[in-house]
Amino acid sequence: MKSFHLVALVSASVLASGCALKGDVRRLERQLEDFQLQTARSDSARAVSLARVLDELQGLHNAVLDSIGMHRRALYSLQGEMRSDNTEVQRQLVAIQELMGLSQTRLNELRRQLEARPAVAQPAPGDTTAAPVQPSGPGPEETYTLGMELMRGGSMETARTAFAELLRQYPRDDRAPDAQYQIGKTFEPDLPDSAAAAYQKVLSDYPQAPAAARAMYGLGLLAERSGDTAQARQYFQQVVARFSNTQEAQLAREKLRNQ
Repeated sequence: MKSFHLVALVSASVLASGCALKGDVRRLERQLEDFQLQTARSDSARAVSLARVLDELQGLHNAVLDSIGMHRRALYSLQGEMRSDNTEVQRQLVAIQELMGLSQTRLNELRRQLEARPAVAQPAPGDTTAAPVQPSGPGPEETYTLGMELMRGGSMETARTAFAELLRQYPRDDRAPDAQYQIGKTFEPDLPDSAAAAYQKVLSDYPQAPAAARAMYGLGLLAERSGDTAQARQYFQQVVARFSNTQEAQLAREKLRNQ
């Protein structure tokens, strides 16, 4: 713009002085036209460059908006999944609490009944005339059923208490071997050594009971989980040899074939 003003000023000065020739005027006109053309080209180039920058900015703006939209949709989806998961967890917790509350109530009732039973005089040594005394309160079947319910609800320690109570009150009942075996099952998730000890007690105290086959097979599984393949194989072989007609023997044979 300064050049344009300079050219105009010179032209005006020449014309005002009356000294300009036609050639000089024509030359000045061409210079003015060239300047205008260059200015127009420069303005056009700047306009093109500016348009390109604006297009790039618009593209970047659209990409940012798309990314924000995508992340927003992902966030909404995640929030929905988390709400669904939290609802399911809360539902399961409520169910477990209800089950544990019910089982604990029944166990407390069982304990109260056992503690409230009347004291019974013990027969003198060698006295075979006295009738055998039957303990009062819940029977072995009810106690065993309670223990199994507690196990299914995940209350392993409380279930173990019920099975131990059955063994204390009814050590020679038909349910006693099963109760001793279930004590081993309650130990399995966290205390495999205690589980093995409980299974060994089944074999020593009730060697002919059906629970003995399950206990022997359980010992094999515990050894297998600990990585002692040789010991596991010995247990499976004993199951097959000692309890050949049981379901555990069939399972043990399958284990031996796959080892």
